[in-house]
Amino acid sequence: MNSSQIREEYLRFFEEKDHLRIPSSPLIPIGDPTLLLTSAGVVQIKPYFTGETTPPSPRLVSCQKCFRTTDIDSVGDTKHLTFFEMLGNFSVGDYFKKEAIEWAWEFVTERLHLPPERLWIGILLDDDESFGYWREIGIPAERILRFGEEENFWGPPGEEGPCGPCSEIHYDFGEEFSCGKPTCGPACDCERFVELWNLVFTQFYQDRDGKRTPLPKPNIDTGLGLERTAAVVQGTRDVYNTDLFTPIVKRICELTGKEYGSDDVLDYAFRVVAEHGRGIAFLIADGVVPSNEGRGYVLRRVLRRAVRFGRKLGLDGPFLAEIAQVVIDTMGDQYPELQQNKKFMLEAIQQEEARFLLTLDVGITLLDQIIGQAKYRKDTSIEAIDIFRLYDTYGFPPEVTAEIAREQGLSVDMEGFEKEMESQRERGRAVHRFGGGRGGEIYEQLKIESPKFVGYDKLKAQPIVAAILAGGKNVQKAREGDEVEIFLLGETPFYPEGGGQVGDTGEFRGPDGRVDVSDTQMPLTGLIVHRGGVIEGTISVGEPVEAEVNPVHRTDTARNHTATHLLHAALRQVIGSHARQSGSLVAPDRLRFDFTHLLALSQGELEEVQHIVNEKIEKRIKVKYKHMPFAQAIAEGALAFFGDKYGDTVRVVEMGDGAPFSLELCGGTHVDDTGDIWRFQIIDEGSIGSGMRRIEAVTARGAERWISERISTLDSLAERLQVPLGQVPKRVSDLASELDRERKRAAALERELARKSVEELVAKRVEVDGITVLAVQVQASSVDAMRQMGDLLKARLGSGAIVLGAIINEKPSFVAMVTPDLVGKGVHAGEIVKQVAKVAGGGGGGSAEIAQAGGKDKGKLKEALDAVKGFIKR
Repeated sequence: MNSSQIREEYLRFFEEKDHLRIPSSPLIPIGDPTLLLTSAGVVQIKPYFTGETTPPSPRLVSCQKCFRTTDIDSVGDTKHLTFFEMLGNFSVGDYFKKEAIEWAWEFVTERLHLPPERLWIGILLDDDESFGYWREIGIPAERILRFGEEENFWGPPGEEGPCGPCSEIHYDFGEEFSCGKPTCGPACDCERFVELWNLVFTQFYQDRDGKRTPLPKPNIDTGLGLERTAAVVQGTRDVYNTDLFTPIVKRICELTGKEYGSDDVLDYAFRVVAEHGRGIAFLIADGVVPSNEGRGYVLRRVLRRAVRFGRKLGLDGPFLAEIAQVVIDTMGDQYPELQQNKKFMLEAIQQEEARFLLTLDVGITLLDQIIGQAKYRKDTSIEAIDIFRLYDTYGFPPEVTAEIAREQGLSVDMEGFEKEMESQRERGRAVHRFGGGRGGEIYEQLKIESPKFVGYDKLKAQPIVAAILAGGKNVQKAREGDEVEIFLLGETPFYPEGGGQVGDTGEFRGPDGRVDVSDTQMPLTGLIVHRGGVIEGTISVGEPVEAEVNPVHRTDTARNHTATHLLHAALRQVIGSHARQSGSLVAPDRLRFDFTHLLALSQGELEEVQHIVNEKIEKRIKVKYKHMPFAQAIAEGALAFFGDKYGDTVRVVEMGDGAPFSLELCGGTHVDDTGDIWRFQIIDEGSIGSGMRRIEAVTARGAERWISERISTLDSLAERLQVPLGQVPKRVSDLASELDRERKRAAALERELARKSVEELVAKRVEVDGITVLAVQVQASSVDAMRQMGDLLKARLGSGAIVLGAIINEKPSFVAMVTPDLVGKGVHAGEIVKQVAKVAGGGGGGSAEIAQAGGKDKGKLKEALDAVKGFIKR
């Protein structure tokens, strides 16, 4: 069976057992900010196990893309992988141990046709229940081994989550592969056994403190590694000899001219390049972009390791895009995102690889010197300060330093490196630190209920004042002039800042006073804080108030928020589905939208995006809202945002006729239909980091103002140029060309004058201790002009020291030049010009052949030039 057949056979087998087939979720976890990357099939099932979300079926089956960062440095042997596919069947409070064990045995023996005598079982020490079920289906007691929690307890995935005891199925390659120890068994690290399937009996939820509590219902979470299974089924102990990797390995052979399997050292490099090349493709296809933190740094680290091991195979230039292309060709049918994001993926790889190749050349040269010095001193470790300098000054990754050092038999002081990094971070914090406000403790002490947000449907409500904070203290009454934070009981129409949308503004009117609300926040979940100032009378706890949102602020903000959804969809249509929102600001006067993309958008692309958005505005598309389970929303194609946490039921905002043009999870406020936006205008686009872009735009009145200002500017320009408005671009272009010609004529004239004056200046040379010295004042508009004049004089003299002085921008400037023959005799232009400039109250320097300097006192120019003869030293 090839890998595609194994994958499909597994999914069909469990569909026959009434499991619902669900697609793989992205490698960037959606709705789980506790996880860096999707590391197991259970990640997308976790909300079902915890009861946060209702599953579409109590029985589920999937083939999940996974990435585990813990194995990066181990990749290169025949066992460890960072990226892999995990086949999994799940029970959400339905069946438990008995069925999971029976079906696993049925699949491996009857569908994969693995010989039962080759299979061993591992269970938790005290799990007699599992032991009994394995014995019932005929497993000999001596092939059922008991282990502690280190071996047979799984989870949680991330900092918290579902977990429980597990039972594993191991495949035995035979005694000939044993390490020979009496204790050799499935838990041994030797080459005899490989773990195929892990059946996790999820019974507990573990919090961040490590505390475990029973789940409402026990669940089943299993994981059968496709790569390992393919190796066993296809009769090899090396996953790189399976059909999942052979096309990649073949391409590496073609690129290098080397054969896999001929040399142990080269084989290790083959495996690193093949495994990391595959993982890189999947990470980028799912929206990870290279950066210096988080999952972006994982990608950067894996790519750099692949490049370095590519060097060991003789690949000195870029090659990883070639590997990615093979991954797209072989796995694009199973994972369409590889095909959809092909262009972005290949560009991202090429850019990052080229950048690192430059760093690698410099870094390895310096590291070789450091290693050589360490060995000369007979040190056994690379010092932390060296690792830090390589990283901080040259961008050379510490993990690459560590790996190269290990290959040379040296350790590295990574603990010391981390201390150096923390010291640097602390210095940065000290520079940027400013007075902070209080934390959330004071809010927790209020012990009040959260108001219900009713602002989707109305801009007014009649709540009661539940609490008031003034000057950081809990007060019963606030007076005119007080800055306050007000908490309401009942309802509030005020939207608290979130999802990029700024908080509402407005007013509270009570029996005895008024409050101007300037901002609305939610520092703690559900507890909405209305911030502002008492502008009339008093406001007291227990009073009813009329809370009214500023309708203009809300409407303009809603226009910009709806426009960000249209912009997001338009970007994905124009530049590709890799364009994903990574941040936003939605304010009443403008919107800002950050997204993943490598290159600046061309003028044509920006115009197309803008045209699409305005086309949707003109069509007056109704903005619709639906509430549904999170899993259903994702299954229907709604976009969610990485790092956000979602509850059981989510709000989906939809825009489109027929098939939705835009479908996103969003809790913000929007217009009723797109026509309310009036107009959308992009005003800026630029980079905010590696692989990240930002678009700023305006809508409605903001767009109207922006266009009006530019028309007014053009009108003024047309009037000034005395041409019709339509001829302004041509007239400006003509003037620019004319100005350019004048500059060139002026430069040519200056050069001609310089040539004519050379003979006059040469006549002013003097001899100092056998050296020809020329120190004169000249007329020049710039230091560059002085350099050109100096070049002419140096050529004319043949041998000599030249110092030219000129008044430029009301200050003295100096250029010194020394011919090569005199440099060899110890005459140094940089030293000369430094002394000359000091006479005029300034300073400067440069190389032995050419240097420049500036002074402060133009009246000292002649004195400085007269002093040159005394500064000539051989």
